[in-house]
Amino acid sequence: MPKQKTHRASAKRFKRTGDGGLKRSNAFTSHRFHGKTKKQRRQLRKASMVSSSDMKRIKQMLSQMN
Repeated sequence: MPKQKTHRASAKRFKRTGDGGLKRSNAFTSHRFHGKTKKQRRQLRKASMVSSSDMKRIKQMLSQMN
């Protein structure tokens, strides 16, 4: 049976944390910042955690990663 390959698009978008969680970047950060408040722009810079409902699916895509 062949090895399962890592989903490369996912590997570029998610990072594992020390306790096994998954870190992701926020959406709505590429353009049109004039429609967002300073507070929104500041908070969008920080990374977020992947929600628990998506964890199983994303971990499976990243299964070959260390």
